Amino acid sequence: MTVDTFLALITFAFVTSVTPGPNNFMLLASGVNFGFVRTFPHMCGIAAGFCTLLLGVGFGLGALLKSWPTLALGLKFAGGAYLLYLAWKIAGSRSLGESRKAARPITFLQAAAFQWVNPKAWMMGVTAMVLFTDPSRPDLSVVFVALAFVLVNFPSVSVWAGFGMVLRRFLSDPARLKWFNIVMAVLLVATLIPMMM
Repeated sequence: MTVDTFLALITFAFVTSVTPGPNNFMLLASGVNFGFVRTFPHMCGIAAGFCTLLLGVGFGLGALLKSWPTLALGLKFAGGAYLLYLAWKIAGSRSLGESRKAARPITFLQAAAFQWVNPKAWMMGVTAMVLFTDPSRPDLSVVFVALAFVLVNFPSVSVWAGFGMVLRRFLSDPARLKWFNIVMAVLLVATLIPMMM
């Protein structure tokens, strides 16, 4: 991979990882409701799940879904349904999760599994593999693209959880928190519209 291609890959990974989408809205809400430390497994799950998704796409899963449109459509609807469920949970949260007996943040495994039904993650994964893998060295370039994404993705999504943590104090007022969570839920649902088209 040339230096120019590598820089383009890093830029692509950064822009697609840091821009608003389902993962980032959920991290922002989690940062507000649970703080940065309790949101850390969620961040790690996103990185791990997206890495496995990239490897799957790079090693042929993307071609399989293209040849079986019904399977791709099923994944899209499953992802949409899960996103609606998560939006409902976020919208219903009314207090900061100070105690462990209160609401719980998304776990590592839940966040990792969500990547497999996240329409934005699929679009990012397929696009990254098409643009940045080298047909002359496919296996090595697939692994390289996946690792580059993990290194860029994790700090990028962490910004959203950190921003949520900063807002925690302002949103300690129950009325403000209620409306923040409703707005986050609406934004999360809104991310479905372009992805489902």
